[in-house]
Amino acid sequence: MSAPGSIYLHRTNTATFPLADHVEDEPAGSMAQLRFPATRTHVPMLDLQREYRSIQAEIDEACHGVLDSGQYVLGAEVEAFEQEAANYLHVEQAVGCASGTDALLLALLALGIGPGDEVITSPFTFFATAAAITRVGATPVFADIEPDTYGLAPQSVTELMGPRTRAVLAVHLFGQMADVSQLSRLCRQAGIWLVEDAAQAFGASWQGRPAGAWGDVAAFSFYPTKNLGAAGDGGLVTTNQPELAQRIRVLRQQGVRDSRYCHEVLGINSRLDALQAAILRVKLRHLDDWNQQRQAIAARYIESWAAFVAHGQEDIHSHTSARLADNPPEPRALLHLPQPAPQAVHIYHQFTLRTAQRTAFREHLAKDGVASEIYYPLLLPDQPVFQSGRYPWRSGPLPVAQRICREVVSVPIFPQLTVAEVEQVICSVQSFFAANVPS
Repeated sequence: MSAPGSIYLHRTNTATFPLADHVEDEPAGSMAQLRFPATRTHVPMLDLQREYRSIQAEIDEACHGVLDSGQYVLGAEVEAFEQEAANYLHVEQAVGCASGTDALLLALLALGIGPGDEVITSPFTFFATAAAITRVGATPVFADIEPDTYGLAPQSVTELMGPRTRAVLAVHLFGQMADVSQLSRLCRQAGIWLVEDAAQAFGASWQGRPAGAWGDVAAFSFYPTKNLGAAGDGGLVTTNQPELAQRIRVLRQQGVRDSRYCHEVLGINSRLDALQAAILRVKLRHLDDWNQQRQAIAARYIESWAAFVAHGQEDIHSHTSARLADNPPEPRALLHLPQPAPQAVHIYHQFTLRTAQRTAFREHLAKDGVASEIYYPLLLPDQPVFQSGRYPWRSGPLPVAQRICREVVSVPIFPQLTVAEVEQVICSVQSFFAANVPS
C-alpha cells in the first residue's frame, strides 16, 4: 500500500497522475496554473522513513526471520536474493557484495584489468567509477557524453581507443541507460570488455533489455537512496559468463574458493549481509510499482514545464565538439528537461533538469520549501585527487560534459511524494521560469 495522499499507480501500461487544481484549458506553464497547495511544507529530496512505513510489516518480518536464523553473512537469504535479482535482470549470474563501489572493483579485478591498462569511462558521474579503475592500477580515460542520456558518446569513445584500452565502463546515469547497443558493438569490434556501471539503473532497460544484461559484467549499488535500496550498503555484480561469476565469488571472499582457510588469489572482504538481502527481497517485489510512480511524477513535471523549454531552446547537438570547446554559445533556453530515449525505459533515479540560471533557481526553490541538489558539481578529472598528479589519467575534449556540469539541478522525485508536494514543486519551478520568460 502507498502512503496516505501519495500517487499510487496500479501496474498498467499507461500511467496516469491525479492532478490537483490543474487547469485543463490552460497551456502548461501558464500563470493560471501557479496555484500553490493551501498548506506548504518542506519537500525533501527523499524520505526513507515513508518508504519503510509503507512496507513496514513485510520488512520487519523479513528481518526477524534473519535474526532468528543466526546466519548473518551470505547463506541462503543472500543466495535467494541473487537468484531473484538474476531473474529480474534477465542474466544468468548475480553475485552479492558489500557495496556498489566494491561491485565495480570486483568486476575489474575479475576481468584481469590492472597496471598498464586503460579503461574509457564517463567524466560526469559519482567518484567511485573512476576510483575503481585507479584502485586496480589502471588508467581512467574520460570520454565526452551525450547531451540527452548523459551516457558515454560513442564517437568520443572511438576517438580515445588505443592499444592499451582494455574496457569501456559505461555509466547509466540518473536512471537512464547509455547507448549500450552502440557501445557494445564498438567493444566487440575492438575485442575489449564492456562493463556497465548500473548503480542508478536497477529496472531501467534499453531496447527491451535490462540494465546489467548488456555488458560482459555489470555493477549495481543498493545504497539506501537508490530505487532499490538496502538499509545500509550493498552491491551486486551480474554477468552471463559462469566462469567470470565464479571468479567474482572467490574474489569477494578473500580469495577463498572451497577450503575455508585456503586463499587461492588476493581477494577482498566484500560479502552481502543476509539482513540486507532479506530487505532487498521485500523491496524487489515493490520495485516495478515504485518505478512506475517515479515515471508518473516525471511525466507530470515534463507536461507542466514544457512551455518553458519552447522559448528559444538551444539544441546542444547542433554544435561540434570543436566549436563548443573554442567558443561555447550563449545559453538561450530557459530550461532543459530530461529527454528519455525512445528505445529506453527511464526509471528516474533523479529528475535532473538544466538551467544556466542554476544559483538563482536553487535559491528560489529553497524559499518555496523545495529541496534541490547538484549531481555532480565537478567533473571527475577536475577532482582534487586527480589534479594532484599522483594518479595517471587522460581525457579527450569534454565540451558537453563541461556544459552539463555547470547547469544540472535535481528536484525531488520519489514514490512516496504526495500530490500536494508534487504540485508544490511544479508551482515553484513554474513561478521562477514564468518570471524569466524572454519578451
